[in-house]
Amino acid sequence: MPLQAIERPVMEYHNAALEDRCAPRVKLDVPATLRPSGVTGFKVNVTNLSLGGFACEATTGMPPGTRCWLTLPGLSPLQAEVAWNNGQMVGCAFADLLNQAILDSVLHRFGVVVPRP
Repeated sequence: MPLQAIERPVMEYHNAALEDRCAPRVKLDVPATLRPSGVTGFKVNVTNLSLGGFACEATTGMPPGTRCWLTLPGLSPLQAEVAWNNGQMVGCAFADLLNQAILDSVLHRFGVVVPRP
């Protein structure tokens, strides 16, 4: 009797990212600007940040998949994509992972220190 291949369901990246985060999140409160593609940016408060993305307080109708740019104080805009939006908070994944030195700098400037393992 021949062996049959086991079919495994394929989990798309955007679903996997929601279920298994690629980096620990740090809670903070940083004023920033969020600019959806093609429109003017608006002020937000970033409430958590990681190498892979962020969440911010934002009353907006941006649906998942919307391309946007987050500008943190003193940094160039960072490209991201909306992963979820509950009408009051928006969660986004960075297009490219944030450099650890940049994350450390932001956390240090805003009084959050991440202990090293």
